[in-house]
Amino acid sequence: MTDNSDNKGHQALRALEARRAAASDAHRKAATAKRHDRGGRTARENLAALVDPGSFVEYGGLAVAAQRQRRELDDLIAHTQGDGVITGLATVNADLFGDAASRVAVVINDYSVLAGTQGFYHHKKIDRMLELADRERLPVIMYTEGGGGRPGDTDVTTQVTGLDVPTFARWARLAGRVPRIAVNHGYCFAGNALLFGCADLRIATRASSIGMAGPAMIEAGGLGAFKATEIGPAEMHAAQGTVDLVVEDERAATVQARTLMGMLQGAVAAGDAADTTPLRDALPADRRFTYKVRPIIERVVDTGSFMELGQDYARAMITGLCRIAGRTVGVIANDNQSLAGAIDAAAADKAARFLHFCDANSLPVVSFIDTPGFMVGPDSEAEAATRHMSELFLAGVSLTVPLVAIVLRKAYGLGAMAMAGGGFSEPLCAAAWPTGEFGAMGLEGAVRLGFRKELDAVEDAAERDALFERLVAEMYERGSALEVASVLEIDRVIDPAETRALIEAALC
Repeated sequence: MTDNSDNKGHQALRALEARRAAASDAHRKAATAKRHDRGGRTARENLAALVDPGSFVEYGGLAVAAQRQRRELDDLIAHTQGDGVITGLATVNADLFGDAASRVAVVINDYSVLAGTQGFYHHKKIDRMLELADRERLPVIMYTEGGGGRPGDTDVTTQVTGLDVPTFARWARLAGRVPRIAVNHGYCFAGNALLFGCADLRIATRASSIGMAGPAMIEAGGLGAFKATEIGPAEMHAAQGTVDLVVEDERAATVQARTLMGMLQGAVAAGDAADTTPLRDALPADRRFTYKVRPIIERVVDTGSFMELGQDYARAMITGLCRIAGRTVGVIANDNQSLAGAIDAAAADKAARFLHFCDANSLPVVSFIDTPGFMVGPDSEAEAATRHMSELFLAGVSLTVPLVAIVLRKAYGLGAMAMAGGGFSEPLCAAAWPTGEFGAMGLEGAVRLGFRKELDAVEDAAERDALFERLVAEMYERGSALEVASVLEIDRVIDPAETRALIEAALC
């Protein structure tokens, strides 16, 4: 046979192999060691843990920073391979959902390359993924670590300000079209932070610092000198609702990203379900006492499937994803242990955003209701309560997916109506436990307001208190679940043990 080892084709193949090798962790030993010394994983390690083995097809892997006018090509290949971002198509969870339903677009910023900053080709690579995601209706998983825009790309001569970059608009435009999951570890500033904040589901490690400007920009603006770790810590963002899940490290973040992606890829075989009989004793005998609602949710859904989102934000409202008989379902619930379950501006904002997400991703919703209504008062209005609470109504009535409402105890006023999608005629099924109680406002407040003259006419304090309690009891009986169901204001009153079965039947 002819020896072709030195022909141009083989030479080009060896050059390709060398360029590919330059991007590997094994070739970039110093950068890899530095990342490990700081307790992190490399971008390619995160990639390997995220996608199914052998499924990743890389796009733009041979790109280098647009700096050939100021640096030698060999230097750019050695130190700017990929221009700071890994992009491509892959599958995630194909063993559960098959290849077609598991395809995703992947964007993983590489902080070891120019601090993950967004350069000319960096943007073009992301733009290519977002265009494909839109065209092919592919979910996107994006790791956002990076320092924001990069001013040193001297090869770019057709731009002055770079404000015509389409990346951010394309990413935002995907909202409601495909699921978008953002994962962050470490520093995430400026444009990177915007990408993170625009995602549908946002995961951050405890080591994250996320801000619309990094230390250099803040100091240049005359606002003082700060360490990067002082800007936007994950716990702060979680309390404000910017982060949905806070995890320990990149390993945990990647596990959660795969799990969340699976929740959006389809149904699985029905999981184990707990015995629902104990739900009959889940509420305290005294209606004024609080109880834990999360164990109720966990007992109704497939065992171990409930993933709460935004737990540290607007604690009076619980939102999360779960499976019921293998099907993914969105959950909203009032937490009576915070603000007695009253819906304040933040809680309304949290629930509205989540309902929009569920609707965009064709996820039915189950609403567990126990609320005295919307939070009222001057302090509440100072938080833009009217605007946020109205947004919750708009989100509820615009749902195109089924909503099942389960009233556990209190269902008062506009707040309860908002939890039911705008009113108790809106849900696919509106049911209540026998402990359900309904009214235009809380019983105690209704008695004080409606019977003020009668109460004021009683001079003896003990007699007045007795009259008050009697009037409350009478109003409770008139607004009990059984009475409300008897005049068809709700569809059913159920044994608490029937809760899961009712939801399954309604959503099948």
